[in-house]
Amino acid sequence: MCNGMAIPDYQTFMLPLLQLAEDGKEHKLTTAIDVLANKFNISDEEKEELLPSGTQTIIYNRIGWARTYLHKAGLLNTPKRGSFQITNRGKELLKQHPKEINVNTLNQYDEFKSFRTANKDKVANKVQDEAYNFGTPEEALEYGYQRINENLSEELLKTVKSCSPVFFERLVVDLLVNMGYGGSRKEAGEVLGKSGDGGIDGIIKEDKLGLDIIYVQAKRWENVVGRPEIQKFAGALLGQKARKGIFITTSGFTNDAAQYVKNLENKVILIDGLRLAELMIEYNLGVSVLANYEIKNIDTDYFIEE
Repeated sequence: MCNGMAIPDYQTFMLPLLQLAEDGKEHKLTTAIDVLANKFNISDEEKEELLPSGTQTIIYNRIGWARTYLHKAGLLNTPKRGSFQITNRGKELLKQHPKEINVNTLNQYDEFKSFRTANKDKVANKVQDEAYNFGTPEEALEYGYQRINENLSEELLKTVKSCSPVFFERLVVDLLVNMGYGGSRKEAGEVLGKSGDGGIDGIIKEDKLGLDIIYVQAKRWENVVGRPEIQKFAGALLGQKARKGIFITTSGFTNDAAQYVKNLENKVILIDGLRLAELMIEYNLGVSVLANYEIKNIDTDYFIEE
């Protein structure tokens, strides 16, 4: 589950992590990350790669779980948060000169097997098994969440394309209002479609006070939008002496169109069908919440004794 990155999976980190602790000293996890990153020739850029949630680096997550599994198998101790130290069992395993350490290796220890089978919930175990085989538990959840949203995006976009052009324009306004533009829904609806310019479908306030306005073009199209359409929109903006515009389509944009807006003096944002669906999901438009899951961690401040 490396997604093309050079960062090894968490099982690959197990043996070198245990070898790092072979001196019997207490080691910090943050130091271990630097050492193992050098060992596997992981670049600084790759070290900064984040999980889909953006809450943690992938390398920290994987090495952290490698340490956790070694600890559950009794090969490492964790004297304090963020540190680890080898146990006698860990030393004995290294004396056998293993070529690798993985989940199958750890299954020889009863403590680890108990850890794996502690949760009898079938759904949880399915996620857990995916984590054991492909990545860490966080990764299994986050990439699973990502796959769910990708499927939802496809279904959502298909539904949007089946709507009438009038409904699509209203959908665009609703989305922009949900994102914080346009003031109230009533105010936004009043200004949409009143420009009368051939290259502009409507205008919307940038903020609730109306300090600036954004010109909007909304196209429920199947064909890819090319540079001529964007040039027409940019020309309409120039005619209105407008500084900002948003071009939204249910299809996509050609590379030429995308490159063209980069060289414009005015700011023009292109939103294709996929991005439109993603924004609808993010801002809860046309979707409903099926379930919520919270990932919690220990609050170390709570346990500080004065």
